[in-house]
Amino acid sequence: MRHKRKQKKLGRDKAHRKALLANLVRSLLFYEEIVTTEAKAKEAARFCERVITSAKEDSVHHRRSVLKFIRDKKVIKKLFDIIGPRYRDRKGGCIRIIKLRYRQGDDALMCKVKLV
Repeated sequence: MRHKRKQKKLGRDKAHRKALLANLVRSLLFYEEIVTTEAKAKEAARFCERVITSAKEDSVHHRRSVLKFIRDKKVIKKLFDIIGPRYRDRKGGCIRIIKLRYRQGDDALMCKVKLV
């Protein structure tokens, strides 16, 4: 049974999944929109919401905890200087997932993930 297991496996082992989600979140924060499959989009949105919530309050603790996950100082700087203050008054829902089309090769639903 899957009690209290909320994360999707995405067909990868733990290290590969962690790296994949970190790269998706980093790209989403840097470019402010990405195109990916629906399953990856939903997982990346969950993690990105957490990171943006941490960035609302600029402190050394929050910067270091986000740096452990993202590992890119340029993205961290943009997150805490631009994106965090933009969503300071917003309670949540900073990410929007828009369904686009089905991919031709494997018929996977492609989605655009963007910051609101």
